[in-house]
Amino acid sequence: MIDDHFGTETLTFIMAGGHGKRLHPLTEERAKPAVVFGGIYRLIDFTLSNCYHSGLRKLLVLTQYRSRSLHRHILNGWSFFNARPGEYLDLNPPQFRGRESWYLGTADAIYQNLFAIHAEKPEYVLVLGGDHIYKMHYGKFLQFHKEKSADISVSCVEVKREEARDFGVLHVDKNNKVVGFLEKPDDPPPIPGKPDRALVSMGIYYFTAEKLISVLEFDRDENSRHDFGRNIIPYMIDQEMEVYAYPFEDENRRGKTYWRDVGSIDAYYNANMELLEVDPIFNLYDRDWRIMTWYPSLPPAKTVFADEEEPKIRVGKALDSLLSPGSIISGGIVKKSIISPLVKVNSYSTVENSILMDRVEIGRRARVKNAIIDKDVRVPPGYEIGYDTSEDRKKFFVSDSGIVVISKGQKIE
Repeated sequence: MIDDHFGTETLTFIMAGGHGKRLHPLTEERAKPAVVFGGIYRLIDFTLSNCYHSGLRKLLVLTQYRSRSLHRHILNGWSFFNARPGEYLDLNPPQFRGRESWYLGTADAIYQNLFAIHAEKPEYVLVLGGDHIYKMHYGKFLQFHKEKSADISVSCVEVKREEARDFGVLHVDKNNKVVGFLEKPDDPPPIPGKPDRALVSMGIYYFTAEKLISVLEFDRDENSRHDFGRNIIPYMIDQEMEVYAYPFEDENRRGKTYWRDVGSIDAYYNANMELLEVDPIFNLYDRDWRIMTWYPSLPPAKTVFADEEEPKIRVGKALDSLLSPGSIISGGIVKKSIISPLVKVNSYSTVENSILMDRVEIGRRARVKNAIIDKDVRVPPGYEIGYDTSEDRKKFFVSDSGIVVISKGQKIE
């Protein structure tokens, strides 16, 4: 049973200052946690929703890179965290405490905000990323941390060993005590009793506050990369501290564990497209675990021009797609796509296997497939995107798998 005092004894830090270079050009104008996902959400909404459902009410969001869009979204949509005394959601840019620099890494970001820990005096500190897609009750995580009398607990997921090469990998004993941490190893250590599986870090850490303060003092070394995975966890293991791996318990309740690191264009695209399946593994429609967000008051989505007698001439319809408020499918056809607010798809045009962000307009007789089009882009009438890779590469970014990405506000001629 989860402790009733869980929400008051934990101070939560959310890392939201990342550049997200592998998501370029979507991160050209915004921080990675502010990138749109699923039409109406931002990536950070999933972490913040987890905090809300977990009863966490003392949150510090650490921002840095191009944070204006992220700040505006949080202030508009998440101000209810400040509704009662003792609750808060604060936005903390670099504090320049201890060294005159921006946040140099995940550990340095917490170090520059040690004053908040000293002021709040929490028993535990939870460190989260702001750019993963998952559902998790952090109270269960803390319960595990307490039961193990851990100094740090690292949340992890099982993956195939060959897939673990792209992550930080935990080497554990049969009791889930961490005996080694390897960053993107060529030969990931297997889980005891599961030779084909490995445990990878989710970048989520529960610390006993006193221990966290002491190890951050160690990390002031100028030669450190000031990173929890590369520096802090290996140091704690070397010092024989109590380091444990927490097996992620999924609140998505779909039978198969769902956690997505959408750090690359292809991973981001694939995670969005999974939402369009008949029975998607990630459930956005769970009333018991709503994903909350903010967007302006808008009219319902609509489709127009359904000519039953001559459907091949002019028809407005959307198939196997997500349609956001304010969008209009005006005589065009949308298939297996995500349509964000205020998008307009004009007559005789087609959109397939694509993600259109806010205020994108598709001109008459244009054709778009396998594309991500960022906000405020107008595709000219008759224009084609996603049909000739060599031509697309001359004007746009194209991912390894052939997904065409058009930057926010980019003019197409």
